[in-house]
Amino acid sequence: MRSNLAGPRLLLRRLREVMAEPITAQERLDKIVVLIASNVVAEVCSVYILRADGVLELYATEGLNREAVHQASLRVGQGLVGLIAAEARPLNLPNARAHPGFTYLPETGEDAYNSFLGVPILRAGRTLGVLVIQNKSHRTYLEDEVEALQTTAMIIAEMVAAGELEAIAQKKTGLDLSRPIHQTGVALAEGVGLGHVVLHEPRVVVTNLIAEDSEAESIRLDGAIGRLRLSIDDLLASGDIAASGEHREVLEAFRMFAHDRGWIRKIEEAIRNGLTAEAAVEKVQSDTRARMLRQTDPYLRERLHDLDDLAHRLIRELMGRQHGSLSSELPQDAIIVARNMGAAELLDYGRDRIRGLVLEEGGPTSHITIVARALGIPLVGQVDDIVSLADAGDAIIVDGEAGEVHLRPATDVELAYSEKVRFRARRQAQYRRLRTKPSVTKDGIDISLQMNAGLLVDLPQLAEAGAAGVGLFRTELQFMVALSFPRMKEQQAQYKQVLEAANGKPVTFRSLDIGGDKVLPYLRSIQEENPAMGWRALRLGLDRPGLLRTQIRALLTAATGKELKLMFPMVAEVQEFVHARSLVEKELSHLRKHGYDVPETIRLGVMVEVPSLLFQMDELLTQVDFISVGSNDLFQFFCAADRGNTRVADRFDTLDVGFLRALKTIVDKAREYHVPVTLCGELAGRPLQAMALLGLGYRDLSMSPASLGPVKAMLRTLDLGRLSARMLPRLEPGHPEANIREFLLRYADDTNVEL
Repeated sequence: MRSNLAGPRLLLRRLREVMAEPITAQERLDKIVVLIASNVVAEVCSVYILRADGVLELYATEGLNREAVHQASLRVGQGLVGLIAAEARPLNLPNARAHPGFTYLPETGEDAYNSFLGVPILRAGRTLGVLVIQNKSHRTYLEDEVEALQTTAMIIAEMVAAGELEAIAQKKTGLDLSRPIHQTGVALAEGVGLGHVVLHEPRVVVTNLIAEDSEAESIRLDGAIGRLRLSIDDLLASGDIAASGEHREVLEAFRMFAHDRGWIRKIEEAIRNGLTAEAAVEKVQSDTRARMLRQTDPYLRERLHDLDDLAHRLIRELMGRQHGSLSSELPQDAIIVARNMGAAELLDYGRDRIRGLVLEEGGPTSHITIVARALGIPLVGQVDDIVSLADAGDAIIVDGEAGEVHLRPATDVELAYSEKVRFRARRQAQYRRLRTKPSVTKDGIDISLQMNAGLLVDLPQLAEAGAAGVGLFRTELQFMVALSFPRMKEQQAQYKQVLEAANGKPVTFRSLDIGGDKVLPYLRSIQEENPAMGWRALRLGLDRPGLLRTQIRALLTAATGKELKLMFPMVAEVQEFVHARSLVEKELSHLRKHGYDVPETIRLGVMVEVPSLLFQMDELLTQVDFISVGSNDLFQFFCAADRGNTRVADRFDTLDVGFLRALKTIVDKAREYHVPVTLCGELAGRPLQAMALLGLGYRDLSMSPASLGPVKAMLRTLDLGRLSARMLPRLEPGHPEANIREFLLRYADDTNVEL
């Protein structure tokens, strides 16, 4: 039911005058509660603000005992005010005393009042306080009165966000908007970063809240919605968007919401009540977000993200702002905070200014994770609602080792992490001093330490880290950051630049490993129940030989006069390699026939990452020039444990005796056939695991550039002959001490091996 009063519109006009007055924050709040009480004919109007310690403090009142201001308080969840804060929704009661949640505060003198209306003070769906009106009579407040209170609450929320109320805070705890927040997510890329928040898609701050002309605002809204709908339709109709897949589904959801009359009707209603068009969009979305955040249904939570995106786009359209952010405006210590982002978007930022990355989504095998690891950027993913909790410029700490994020950290936390960063810096300086030292064990055994790479920006680290070469160059990263499939000439230019940047050091290219979890946005994806074991890598390449032959030709022409080392991933049987080798021979014949120069030498190999190859080693090693053990996938398939699944990823130990026996079988067979063998993957980059690999007989390891220093420091303090003599018997069946991890830790401690 609605009243015939001017209600919210009249209130907003008077509030605009109060907001423009040069008075203190307390005086402004006092005037606001008087205005509300008179506008909706209420005997009481009170403002409660949420403190950093989770307590709602009375900040202003008209009708209650004024001496209770800054003295009366309730915890979140306590009383009717606490209930509104906890649930982030209005409460409209004709008889407040009858409600089971009613709590009497004697210092306020509110015992005479019966009817009660309270609304949350929201900003971006986050509760900052509660606004209340009360009357002695038993009545249910009208829709206009609820609307008036919600609109005023929005203005108070901006006062809180602007820091205006900090000046009158009576407690040392401060307000909730500035309180420290500790969030736990999933560690995706190692490292620790201290810096300040940069929102990848920054929220446009709406400062013009109160409309001069509601009719003009409605016209602005209609125009902006029309332009938004047209832009979405154009994107869906363009050839840049695949006929199906995740990108199209997101845009289809946008189009559905952009045409939703219920959503638009709520915005129009807020405009009729006196808000500007952009303030109306923000109000409706904040209300929607607060309500949907309480939902547990993952589908509804996902739809919330879609609505957030659409609302932000519409606000930008109304305010004439461009979509996205400029890397030129980054602070020197930027921590990028985003719901999610593409690999190419990360590369748009200035790498030298980024100290970390925090995502609401993201997983261990997502594109952004792969690129962040390659760039050495600490990354924590799956951090709930971090985009809403963070404001641009907030201090933030990203712990990519523990999977923790500290937003607006307390001084002691910041000091502890500063010391941690200094310690890491000292260790890194120590490792840099080792880069020119030989990779030789204490007992004189040479070890080749190479690095993994996937982008041109990785290559400077070849010299900086002192790597012997690139043991794994992931060619798919070029495809993942491109907007369309790279043509042969583009691929050729990339591979040529890689070889030139290597400056004579060996580079082992891995052919395109797409499919499964690495879906390219411009290629139609296939839905599979087990994508990691599905149509991916060489399987896809052999079924679509045009893709593979284009890449092979690009590699052959890029390596003219040099050595080309190329290996094929996801080989499950020897004939797959034989087939791939025949494609290389066909491309080689084609180039020679047409007078093109070719590489001086060509060496072809296989990534051993599918367990079936362990039972074909004799046949395989007579066909290949080298092999490389892909420890990540091999362990995943060996234990039937998806490394992207947090429930099982850490269930099995990579130093399990069974897995180590499999690795020893590979290195022993390779030595028997005099075929070079390298092990690449996360296993090689961890000093303890690398020590085990050396004990098994591996002499060539490839890892991330950041891991080279710690592994080299370890092996230079290791007597490898002594280690092997003590470790290998423990792999034999029936040995009483089969816990290799415990043995290695004890051995390192006893012999002063640096881990």
